[in-house]
Amino acid sequence: MALRPKRRPRFLTVKSARYLSPNFIRVTFQGPELSDFPLGHEGANCKLVLPRENESRESFEKHFGAEKAGKKLHPVRTYTVRAFRSDQLELDIDFVAHGDDGPATKWAQQASEGSFLGFFGPSQPKITSFYADWYLVAADLSAMPVAEATLEMLPAEAKGVALFEVPSKDDIRNLELPAGIEVHWLIQEDVHKPSTAQIDFVRAMHWPEGTVQTCIAGESSVIRALRDYLHNERRLPKADTYISGYWKIGLIEEEHQKAKRADAA
Repeated sequence: MALRPKRRPRFLTVKSARYLSPNFIRVTFQGPELSDFPLGHEGANCKLVLPRENESRESFEKHFGAEKAGKKLHPVRTYTVRAFRSDQLELDIDFVAHGDDGPATKWAQQASEGSFLGFFGPSQPKITSFYADWYLVAADLSAMPVAEATLEMLPAEAKGVALFEVPSKDDIRNLELPAGIEVHWLIQEDVHKPSTAQIDFVRAMHWPEGTVQTCIAGESSVIRALRDYLHNERRLPKADTYISGYWKIGLIEEEHQKAKRADAA
């Protein structure tokens, strides 16, 4: 059997990096590598391949895909396409500034004009049609990009609730969203402790009549509680609910993805 050729990434170059809030960084990439980037994929997943610390671009591209002692030389992390501007060939990716040694966080905190990484994707968008009587959007910082992208795509007349859990009041930002969406911010200072703030809010809030669509993502224990409530108590159809665990307290991405696969088995 012929071996499939190895996928090659786009090698992207940073135009700028800035803090949108104390715990949130937006990195903008620009260059001809984005000339054939698909339109309408805001909110879709992508894979970022990170260079090693102080690694040159020449070395990164030369050794891309290499392994050492059975492990990939360059760490890979899952992120979200926040925005793409085809007229300027600009792509935005948002990062949480965890304040830890995670490779993506560390890369983003040090990123500046001329920094680089590898990019695979994007996948298909999470929600492609909007037909509900009202919407429920909920996210922590890790899922803000998919939540914000979804809010920007909602019909102008959309009604609903957007719920955001962030580490500090300084992470509260003005967002672009329809006038009929109520926004609530919940402060959870220690993101490494399990939180019930979102499920408590959702259980207590008023639920209007009609069809509901959701875009909900974040820490796995929060997602598990929300999924159980929406599917088993509220009986919302699964086809109307995008709800996904993006990370889990105490686990790095590889461990979290393995746990997700085991739960789905």
